[in-house]
Amino acid sequence: MILLCHEYDRIVSVSNSLDGSAVAIRSKQPSEALFEIAQKYPEELVIWYHVSQQGNLNFEAFDSIFHHKKIMASFHPTENYLLDAIGYVDQSPFIKLPKNVTYPTFQMSSLVGGIHASVLNCNPFKNSDASFDYFLNSLAKQFMRVGLFCYSEPRLLLENRNTTNSKSNFYDLFRFTRQHYKTRWVFLLFFNLLVYEKRLKMLPFLYSFLFNRRFQQDDVLDSVAVKSNRSSSSEQTIDVIIPTIGRKKYLYDVLKDLSAQTHLPVNVIIVEQNPLPDSSSELDYLTSEPWPFHIDHTFTHQAGACNARNIALSKVTSEWVFLNDDDNRFENNLLVDILSKISQYGIKVATTSYLQPFEEKKIKVVHQSSIFGSGNSFLNKSILEKVKFDSRFEFGYGEDNNFGLQMKIEGYDVIYFPDPSIIHLKAPNGGFRVSFYKQWDNEEIKPLPSPTIMLLKDLHYTKHQILGYKFIYFFKRWKSNFFKINPIVHFQKFNKNWKSSYYWMNVIKREL
Repeated sequence: MILLCHEYDRIVSVSNSLDGSAVAIRSKQPSEALFEIAQKYPEELVIWYHVSQQGNLNFEAFDSIFHHKKIMASFHPTENYLLDAIGYVDQSPFIKLPKNVTYPTFQMSSLVGGIHASVLNCNPFKNSDASFDYFLNSLAKQFMRVGLFCYSEPRLLLENRNTTNSKSNFYDLFRFTRQHYKTRWVFLLFFNLLVYEKRLKMLPFLYSFLFNRRFQQDDVLDSVAVKSNRSSSSEQTIDVIIPTIGRKKYLYDVLKDLSAQTHLPVNVIIVEQNPLPDSSSELDYLTSEPWPFHIDHTFTHQAGACNARNIALSKVTSEWVFLNDDDNRFENNLLVDILSKISQYGIKVATTSYLQPFEEKKIKVVHQSSIFGSGNSFLNKSILEKVKFDSRFEFGYGEDNNFGLQMKIEGYDVIYFPDPSIIHLKAPNGGFRVSFYKQWDNEEIKPLPSPTIMLLKDLHYTKHQILGYKFIYFFKRWKSNFFKINPIVHFQKFNKNWKSSYYWMNVIKREL
């Protein structure tokens, strides 16, 4: 392990952690020094820290934190380098950072952090920005998309010492937006600042166009092998949960696919819903046919995917659980392959490619996912003690992502695997086949966006992200009515819809 001590943009010392001996380097800036160190020590972990943190590094946790080579982690206990206005640009869950858990983000800090030399040696451009913090954020933003796992990691330090932080300005923010997002986001940042903060940032806006976009090829990290040092059980037992409503034929095909698995599930937990009071189960084949696993079947008149999934999750007994859907199809290697990858990457949550039969797979890189799917994901049973599907999202939108974000807040990252994949048939007779009354259905002014989407934003996103979403949503709705309504009328109607959504969001927010 090589240790780089710095005072922001000045190198204080470079040493070998084994014997404390000094490492000679030519570089004058920390960002340049990282690449020089990586070339000299291609199999070493490189740690950077501010001089104020001498004696405060938690060396005992490093082996657990950097449990495979494709991990970059850093930490600052109170601040982030990028201005909060980055939320106008970035709508991902990687912006609002809890500081008490391991949390996925590209927002890196120069206070303390680390990266494996083999990753640095894959960078074909060797960008070495004058600001060390800008460099670290840029590196993480580029490589997170192509498979580098980036985290805010409080375990890097023994204690949270009071310290200052290198902070970006609007020139840095506009430059960062220009170099790491599509060009339209530079304009959106400019107008969001003007509309919401009455800031006219013309010079930073123009300054950003002096820089070109930074972009890494999807295969840039392919040479870096992943093998987590985290131990995993040899049995890797797994249960499957399936909520279903009126899809007898499709569910049968799912059970047949599960029966053909080379690694069979222990239990398949089915929660069948039918809200009609005199109805009964239609799944006769659950008992009339032999199955190579135990089937736990619950029939309920209470409809709702959140309720059904929570019932099923409460019955899980195996080490792992597959959140399945009743109109999926998959190959017989699905379970064995996904459990192998979970062990390889040392993770607790995995999600797969989930396309309809006619869709083309475009995302082909293993990476930290910003979304979560309740029909194509796998998680460790231990997580179920801390999270569940929120009934406030029942019959609305966003329950999947809320569940995934609950896990992130508890310190569990969601990793996407392009293979093996699951096909989602999206059965035409599926979904909500019974009309469900919502509290706002009879309102003269309809809440837009959906109050449950507003609730998701309120629970998990920053103020700037919500305002940025509002700005984009305004123009998307206007675009669909561009020739039908003038902008002033649209603005007035939009504000009424938004306020209605916000009102009903607060109503359902109190329904705990």
